[in-house]
Amino acid sequence: MELRQLRYFVSVVEEGGFTRAAARLHLAQPGLSAQIRQLENELGQPLLDRSGRSVTPTEVGRAVLPHARAALAAAEAVRETVDAYTGLLRGRVTLGLVSGATGHVFDIPAVLADFHDAHPSVELTLTEDTTERMQAAVLAGELDIAVLGTAEEAPPPGMAFQMVIDVPLVAVAAPGVPLADRTHGTCIPLADLRDRPLICLPHGTGVRAALERGCSQAGFRPRVTFEAAAPHVLVQLAARGLGIAVLPAGEDESPLDGRLRTMRIVRPEMRGRIALAWQATGPSSPAARALLDRLRAALPKPPVRRSSRGGAGVSR
Repeated sequence: MELRQLRYFVSVVEEGGFTRAAARLHLAQPGLSAQIRQLENELGQPLLDRSGRSVTPTEVGRAVLPHARAALAAAEAVRETVDAYTGLLRGRVTLGLVSGATGHVFDIPAVLADFHDAHPSVELTLTEDTTERMQAAVLAGELDIAVLGTAEEAPPPGMAFQMVIDVPLVAVAAPGVPLADRTHGTCIPLADLRDRPLICLPHGTGVRAALERGCSQAGFRPRVTFEAAAPHVLVQLAARGLGIAVLPAGEDESPLDGRLRTMRIVRPEMRGRIALAWQATGPSSPAARALLDRLRAALPKPPVRRSSRGGAGVSR
């Protein structure tokens, strides 16, 4: 049994087939198939079920998979540890980003570019997903670091945070929307959004979950008529008079500002938070730890604020 055979097996499982796995590994498909067959013959059991449209692990394959991944991770850790002592970082770092995290608040691409210049042998992998899935991926070790929304100021068990953004949620509407015309001042009670067409981030994001939770506490269900994954799209839809956008304060800044009215949602106040997140024990590889240190030093810290009673934290 060789490490490369275990790597081939894991790749086939993750890609769901030999063709995509061969492309990922830069191998010819017949050679990849032959190596997997050799591994199965040595173990005396089939590891992959090839009978369906996609290749899936057998019962034995599912049992072997975590051990194969652990063996590959251990071998990589040995290599990275030796490299760290020689001052050379290599390996792969996976970073998850919530939608909009690379916007005007902080320049993550610049941080990553500087890191790549300093450590060209480190492979950086970026993914964009919802907060819920990224939080689970960090806890499972599938992501080294994530910039995600959080509903709480304190991290969940097993995770560490550095808070980056902590702002109130606002309602954004065009001047012609009746609610905006009737509302005076800069605040709007959540109850005033009852039965109004709302524009919000989709299910699986903290902002949407907090909106639904807050409306439930107020005795009604939000009437969300439009969804978009990017806050600036919510603003554009609101500017067209299609509804009232609910999003974190600051995300409403755009060339359309003069055509929009922004009101802070109160009773209860809800907050949008974004945090840099990682496992509480720290990333496993020296490369991931080095990137985390650079991100922690570069990302802005939100101003300290007094906690308000009745406020509800939200995340994307």
